[in-house]
Amino acid sequence: MSATSQDPEDVLAFWFPDTGFWTDQQAFGRWIFDRMQGGMDQAICSRFADLTRAGARGKLDHWAETSRGRLALILVLDQFPRSLWRDTPAAFGQDIKATRLALDGIRNGHAKAAAPWERMFYAIALGHCEGPDHLERLALMEAFCEDLIADLPPSLPDTGNRIRAQNARVREVIERFGRHPHRNPILGRISTPEEETYIATGDFPHVAKGPRPS
Repeated sequence: MSATSQDPEDVLAFWFPDTGFWTDQQAFGRWIFDRMQGGMDQAICSRFADLTRAGARGKLDHWAETSRGRLALILVLDQFPRSLWRDTPAAFGQDIKATRLALDGIRNGHAKAAAPWERMFYAIALGHCEGPDHLERLALMEAFCEDLIADLPPSLPDTGNRIRAQNARVREVIERFGRHPHRNPILGRISTPEEETYIATGDFPHVAKGPRPS
């Protein structure tokens, strides 16, 4: 399928399949693990490579005119590059644009129109993007997530605290370093001695340790 024949609903149906994963905590854990830890790499590269390139070139900007289109475009710019261009600088090349889309969507109501598990990817985009306003954005992300958590269904009792714990880990890293140091080798950045010690642990907020949930 070519990029020109794909639309936002193709992306959303792929990322948020109608399997009822939100009705069971274990199924939800498997769903989010696969999306955040590389389990979708092969499918993204085979089905959405051209679309991801089109998004990076600005050819899908019109998607942001609707709430569903904006959500799909955030995925194409923030999530898909991490699979298509994994371990290269291009993996992070659309973070600023994805974050701006998320910020605008929070302001204009597009985000609130999404289901809480869909809104999670607004928050993830805010945490991914580095920059001088990172801590300000994290404060917004945390407030946004509290609203999201309030809308989670009773079937996901553990998810709220997991979101809060993840946000706290991201904040701790940014408060210490002002950036995500585990990206330094990929981006050709020189690490400080403290960052080298941190990188050596291999324990980063956006990289899971341990097996896929059963």
